[in-house]
Amino acid sequence: MMVSGNLNAHEIESLMDNEIETHHQEAHAPVAAIGRLAGGLPAFGIVAAVLGVVNTMGSVGQPPAVLGAMIGSALVGTFLGILLAYGVFEPLGGLMDQKVEESSKELLCVKTTLLSSMQGYAPLTAIEFGRKVLFSDVRPTFGELEGHVKKK
Repeated sequence: MMVSGNLNAHEIESLMDNEIETHHQEAHAPVAAIGRLAGGLPAFGIVAAVLGVVNTMGSVGQPPAVLGAMIGSALVGTFLGILLAYGVFEPLGGLMDQKVEESSKELLCVKTTLLSSMQGYAPLTAIEFGRKVLFSDVRPTFGELEGHVKKK
């Protein structure tokens, strides 16, 4: 679209924004699913505990040691639900969300660089604008970019 020259910079920016938003929404679907799973696991643990207590109530005539073991088994469900929710699935969802944000930064870098180029900035300046969008831990230095451009 840029080569054909049919669209101005604002129209191309709008199209790029829509595409990035679609990418973002698609990538967040699994993150949301993991979040819902993490939110529901404590409830499953509570249900397991209640069923264990109901089962224990049917054995009220048993000795205290047997009842204690049955109650302990019932509480394992609650513990497991909470452990999986807050110790496994919630951190996993957070990590997935972080990866989605990182991948969006790459698209924003491309968008910024292309739009800067369309607006007439020199190639090194357009690349600098795009470089500034990236997180500092993956952002190449200006010197690295300048050296790479001069070699070609």
